[in-house]
Amino acid sequence: MEEKRYERVGETFFHTVLENGLHIYVAPKPGFQKSYAFFATNYGGMDMRFQLDGKWWDTPAGVAHFLEHKTFDTEDGNALQDLAANGASPNAFTSTSMTGYYFESTEKFEENLKILLSFVSIPYYTQESVDKEQGIIGQEIRMGDDEPDTQVFYGMLEGLYAHNPIQVNIAGTVESIAQITADTLNLCHRAFYDPGNMVLCVAGDVDPEQIAAIARQVLPSQGHLPVERDHGEAEAPEAHKSKWVKTMAVSTPIFQLGFKDTPPQRGEDWLRWELTGNLASEVLLGTSSPLYARLYSEGLINESFGYGCEAYPGAAFLCAGGESRDPEAVREAVLTEAVRICREGVDESLFQQLKKAAYGYMVRNLNSFENICVSQSMAHFNGYEYLTFPQCFETIAKADVEACIRRAVTSEKAALAVVQPKEEKQ
Repeated sequence: MEEKRYERVGETFFHTVLENGLHIYVAPKPGFQKSYAFFATNYGGMDMRFQLDGKWWDTPAGVAHFLEHKTFDTEDGNALQDLAANGASPNAFTSTSMTGYYFESTEKFEENLKILLSFVSIPYYTQESVDKEQGIIGQEIRMGDDEPDTQVFYGMLEGLYAHNPIQVNIAGTVESIAQITADTLNLCHRAFYDPGNMVLCVAGDVDPEQIAAIARQVLPSQGHLPVERDHGEAEAPEAHKSKWVKTMAVSTPIFQLGFKDTPPQRGEDWLRWELTGNLASEVLLGTSSPLYARLYSEGLINESFGYGCEAYPGAAFLCAGGESRDPEAVREAVLTEAVRICREGVDESLFQQLKKAAYGYMVRNLNSFENICVSQSMAHFNGYEYLTFPQCFETIAKADVEACIRRAVTSEKAALAVVQPKEEKQ
């Protein structure tokens, strides 16, 4: 395995690519009792249309999430129970662009790793279990339909994008998951749960060569190249629609405000966009920004206010949201502040303060094995090395942040989603 030392953060990764195309990253942590393994596929809620065996397939919304639930099924029972009985704490998640299975344990790590690799790579889906799961996930979807935060977030995405499938709820709908069959799951497992489309990241007091040996022993010896995907027509630069409104049982309006940006290219451009976008969010919307202080003092936002940026294939945006008695006033205040920043520039001392704080936050996250493994997996799928962030981050200047705000935070690129109280509509 290749050893790579990242001196700026005092971290080391061992890396290799198996004959089947699987990339393995191991971060040795000598002396630690706990070890963590993360086995992920470059497949998420947005990947509904793809080409396999020379044919294009259209699958229902929610398959990636449904597949995550059913992949724990084995011919002998359930892998969650097997891992728990072996002293591990396992779980999984599905995001817009990735599905990950993981566990942490203080003993029997290699045994647990074999279980993890085995159940994820060997599908066992029966129509009986699929039918049963449709009721369970259907209930989960209905609960999400009653969650204002979920509804307003996807409402914002519907406002920003006309075609990109990130606007579709990862869990799907009750109607869409009713179309899922065991054959659907087997098809998507064959397309995406292939070693050539996956990554294994491990952190702990482990032997990197032994990790690779276990992967070779358990996983298929051959893999195929990642399948081609279709994420919809090219998007216009501006937001699809400026406002989305829904009435629900809330006491105070809840909003999400999004600003559509140019999607980054894979590789260092992606990392640079994420770092710049996060800094731009802090400068414009962060708790130390002049705008935040003004909005808070005027009672337009409260402790629920949050902000950030996200990027996916074909999509990138800055966003902010929370409770507000007047979301429209928040929108106008953000746009006005963006104009001021473009005219006057960002205060240099504030920029340096926020940049130092952001760097410190990223370095502190390296104390988490989970963060190291999940972040490296996401970085791998997006074409860069996670631990190169210090070198990239130090080259981001105030002008880069100002350019990001100037480019993205305009009225044409803004979409406001609001969940308002029933009383207001009446």
